[in-house]
Amino acid sequence: MLSGRSIGCATSKTDARRPMTDTDKLKSQNTPESRNTIVLVGLMGAGKTCIGRRLAERLGCPFVDADEEIEKAAGCSIPDIFELYGESAFRDGERRVIARLLSDPPHVLATGGGAFIDEEVRRKIAESAISVWLRADLDLLLQRTSRRGDRPLLSQGNRRVTLERLMEERYPVYAEAEITIDSAREVPEITVERVLKALEARVQPATELHGNAAL
Repeated sequence: MLSGRSIGCATSKTDARRPMTDTDKLKSQNTPESRNTIVLVGLMGAGKTCIGRRLAERLGCPFVDADEEIEKAAGCSIPDIFELYGESAFRDGERRVIARLLSDPPHVLATGGGAFIDEEVRRKIAESAISVWLRADLDLLLQRTSRRGDRPLLSQGNRRVTLERLMEERYPVYAEAEITIDSAREVPEITVERVLKALEARVQPATELHGNAAL
């Protein structure tokens, strides 16, 4: 499913008036990579929703926010789920919702900060999707998370201390993602370009093997 100007879930026909691009070539090949959902992982504030929406637009496929889908399934907000039922119940629902979303047609999926930490979720993502870690430094995460007050894990105590602890616990696990992209203080389009280039680099070897097999 991929391309800078290339990769994409879209299945529109090539314009006969222009030469076939790398994007068109990748779209035309029925490789497993061309059918994969892209899953964005990382801590809250890393930019998964912002980058995910723009990435999906560039790839010509739907964008899905796992947290929004969890709220739809539960019939209440995530803070309410935490307050009424606890984090364990939330993680169980998150696990089931992500498993369902991974069975859908290719799309860009933004996951909550704790989703990828679950071993079962990581396994299912590895089986049917391409995982991309949006890595951000502490100061950037603090700046971005200060704009919203609906993050249960940051609702009590010192935000900096909490984020430092989460980074220490989760960054080694996020590092298991297939692709790592640094999310920095720059316009989102620059980060999107980095993701697209990394996806192209990942799919290229499989494309070459596919082509060589026909020789």
